Amino acid sequence: MTFRDLFEYAAAQPGVVAFFLLIIPALVFLLNLWVGETAEAIWRWRYLYAGLVYAACIPGMFAVTLAIYLFLFERQSIWDVSLVLQVLPILTMVATLVLIRRKLPFQYIPGFGRLSSFLTLIAGLIGVLWFVDRLRLVAFTYVPFSYVLIGFVALLLIIRFAWSRIF
Repeated sequence: MTFRDLFEYAAAQPGVVAFFLLIIPALVFLLNLWVGETAEAIWRWRYLYAGLVYAACIPGMFAVTLAIYLFLFERQSIWDVSLVLQVLPILTMVATLVLIRRKLPFQYIPGFGRLSSFLTLIAGLIGVLWFVDRLRLVAFTYVPFSYVLIGFVALLLIIRFAWSRIF
């Protein structure tokens, strides 16, 4: 099964995909109503909040990455965007994060820093690849591929370090 097959299968059942994406912010909303207002009550539920953050952010980050890839590299028209597969995961991610932020700061959610670091790494990688794609540079060189790979990893580490210093 390829990604194309998976997306065609998911696009054939938009109601099921929409249900699973919309249930996440609904669960967060209900959890916010159910959990008390004291710090101890909220603290006990932080792992459930973390699970809901991951359930919303992984498809959301994938949808953001896919949309950027399709617009920058594949030149997809905005009229061809699948609302259920490309827009709804992003809206689900944003709604879930907004609802959770009202109850619990992100610094107390286990593993949230890893998600933001991963998104930073993906953004840096897409930026570098887009720059190389626009440069249309073809080089014939005797430099071993391992040196090129080490340079690429070093560039990603520099981007991550710069991003952490900025924010």
